[in-house]
Amino acid sequence: MTDDRPDPATFLRQAKEHERRQARGKLKIFFGAAPGVGKTYAMLEEARRLFAQGGDVVIGYVEPHRRAETSILLLGLEILAPKEAEYRGAALQEF
Repeated sequence: MTDDRPDPATFLRQAKEHERRQARGKLKIFFGAAPGVGKTYAMLEEARRLFAQGGDVVIGYVEPHRRAETSILLLGLEILAPKEAEYRGAALQEF
């Protein structure tokens, strides 16, 4: 008779590794060669998808460039308040 049960030590190692991977954050970088190619829109679509799956999504800074469809994607997501900075007499907002 064979014992088909997994080795408890192996199972524990696998469970700990899975838990460790789940606790780590992930960084995804979106590249685009020119303005207006859809980087911000794609990032926000991905953020909304992750949020809908129960992920923890926080927006650091977004420049919607006065595009209504981009601004709509921000609705319901947590956005950090920007820092006001003055540079050469101009008030700027930054992350």
